[in-house]
Amino acid sequence: MKRILLFVLSNIAVIAVLTIVLSLTGVDRFLTAQGLNVGMLLVFSLIVGFTGAFISLLMSKPMAKWSTGAQVIEHPSNSTEQWLLDTVRKLADRAGIGMPEVAWYEGEPNAFATGAFRNDALVAVSSGLLQNMTREEVEAVLGHEVAHIANGDMVTMTLLQGVVNTFVVFLSRVVGYFVDRVISKNDSDAPGIGYTITVIVCQIVFGILAQMIIAWFSRHREFRADAGAAQLMGNRQPMINALTRLGSMQESHLPQSVAAMGINKSGGLMELFSSHPPLEERIIALRQG
Repeated sequence: MKRILLFVLSNIAVIAVLTIVLSLTGVDRFLTAQGLNVGMLLVFSLIVGFTGAFISLLMSKPMAKWSTGAQVIEHPSNSTEQWLLDTVRKLADRAGIGMPEVAWYEGEPNAFATGAFRNDALVAVSSGLLQNMTREEVEAVLGHEVAHIANGDMVTMTLLQGVVNTFVVFLSRVVGYFVDRVISKNDSDAPGIGYTITVIVCQIVFGILAQMIIAWFSRHREFRADAGAAQLMGNRQPMINALTRLGSMQESHLPQSVAAMGINKSGGLMELFSSHPPLEERIIALRQG
């Protein structure tokens, strides 16, 4: 229920911002009696494409805390929480980033990192991870998440998402414009039914292709984060052990808002759309690295 409500609220916020911005700038008037105003459409596409991506980035920390029920450790109440703080601080210092917020949440074995800024991020681990892994393996997982932050993966993903969103919005409307002209012979600045239907269909099709690009990049950065963890630890074996241990555990799922930043298993028929490569490939890459 939380995930559904979070999705609805996020989309309402994006729609409200877009409505105000596009109304004030007038860039939603790219269909004219003289034809398609390509420059205006490009500006419109850029605003739509990047606004949602950056709103999601800026909201990533509070959304992650709320959707997982993560509890930020401000004053350690036990030795485990103190160890978590000390370990993340050590890894963050080695990575050259500011100390992230550290949190834990109830759930199956997993962890994630999120946040809009390298020096103001969040690292969270689940109770299942703490209970089922050795401290060395947990430290390797924490190193993986810190490496994500140090690599600027959240910002890079946002920029890439904004770019592909822009192309989806732009190309779907260009195709819709020409289809509308062919089908309805519409010469007015008001779009016809052919335009509306074509834009909807194209956004779905192009959106699927765009998601494959996003997923490919996400899988690529997982290898970099694994290598980063090995470098921070000064030894690749703990990360190999952590991935091996994870492979023997029950698969866990994070909320969609932070799923790409976790350490979930992957593979199967939907691998092209998966944010993570199979654990076996990650282990092989570490051993060969």
